[in-house]
Amino acid sequence: MAVVFIPAQLRELTGGARRVNVPGRTLREVIDKLDAKHPGLKERLLDDEGEALNPYIEIAVGDAIATLGLLTPVPKDGEVHILPNVSGG
Repeated sequence: MAVVFIPAQLRELTGGARRVNVPGRTLREVIDKLDAKHPGLKERLLDDEGEALNPYIEIAVGDAIATLGLLTPVPKDGEVHILPNVSGG
């Protein structure tokens, strides 16, 4: 199972959990399973159509940004890091 690291901004949806274990071979499958355990996460992670990642977050699988979006493969025991974009001036 993949370990999904949850940023502080989303922990209210996971009951405060910093990490959640979910199965999935692609990022889409992992997000679907994550949302099944913790409803509301998918809505925050995907765009309005639910077909692509929200442009205000980045997701890394292992040590690489998920450049293939929802099609990004997730290793059996991989790590998925949700990284909210930081802006400022």
